[in-house]
Amino acid sequence: MNFKFTMEIIRQLKMLSVPVTNMVNAKKFYVDALGLKMINDFRQDDSHWWVSLILPEGGVTITLATHHENMKPGTMKVYFATSDVAAAHKELSNKGVKVGEVKDDLFGPGSGVKWFNLEDPDGNQVLLVQA
Repeated sequence: MNFKFTMEIIRQLKMLSVPVTNMVNAKKFYVDALGLKMINDFRQDDSHWWVSLILPEGGVTITLATHHENMKPGTMKVYFATSDVAAAHKELSNKGVKVGEVKDDLFGPGSGVKWFNLEDPDGNQVLLVQA
């Protein structure tokens, strides 16, 4: 396909929505364990609750949402960059987070890109990647 655009349609990724079932547990994981900063907490009721988070250095907003008609909890995969995979792995382990083993094959055998995975309380996959 060859598309010609007369304007810039997409400029940046602004928000990522993560489906959760228990907002209290999700906030503990993303704020207390991973260190994201909460910037908004809107609760209509238990089934309509949105919490917006941002990384310490800014960037994409991550919105935890209990209202998710077409998204099921446990179906997302989110990649976060870290400067030291081994230190992040140790810190999260010390906080009681169940983490996978550190590997160095994110882009295939021999790629040398270090990473490890973990899950949020709803089974959404979280990967920390050395960058």
